[in-house]
Amino acid sequence: MYSKLQSYIDDLDDLVDEIADPRKHKLIEIADYIRPKELAKLNFICTHNSRRSHFCQIWSTVMAEYLGLENIESYSGGTKATAFNPRAVEAIKRAGFKVDNPGGENPKYKVYFGGKSKPLICFSKMFDDPHNPPKDFAAIMTCSDADANCPVVPGAKKRFSIPYIDPKESDGTPQEVEIYDERCNQIASEMYYLMSQV
Repeated sequence: MYSKLQSYIDDLDDLVDEIADPRKHKLIEIADYIRPKELAKLNFICTHNSRRSHFCQIWSTVMAEYLGLENIESYSGGTKATAFNPRAVEAIKRAGFKVDNPGGENPKYKVYFGGKSKPLICFSKMFDDPHNPPKDFAAIMTCSDADANCPVVPGAKKRFSIPYIDPKESDGTPQEVEIYDERCNQIASEMYYLMSQV
């Protein structure tokens, strides 16, 4: 793992301690789903698959590897397809990831986190895109809009809801970088806690 990313993870302990008990219970429910499975497939879903669902896919993958969990595959999708938002991409770069952008309207970013790990291919897509599992996965709703408008996710074995506030509300403001980093940090700490409970 890249040294900057390792340091970022090492600094998450205080944030993990701050996770409220009701939130921890929701994360433990997901851990309980994962634990008995030979292979647990997690599909993180938000409306545009542009910010929060990507943060969750990326951090859950990294934390599973960091903690030596080999039975987890993470995906992301939306109820619409747009693009992995450049502001969110910059936030993960600040956290220590290396990112290759091939360009285009909806780029298939390669997100590297070090070592011999294959890069994550991150781009905006529908939750039922062929890149995602068609069945026997957990649908994890990361925004209240997708949660409300997608009450049934075809193919999902289980459905969970862990909505996050959209950092999009800070776009174009002086607080933009701070808010994106806060959301990235929050999701990193919650994915760390989740995977530590498996």
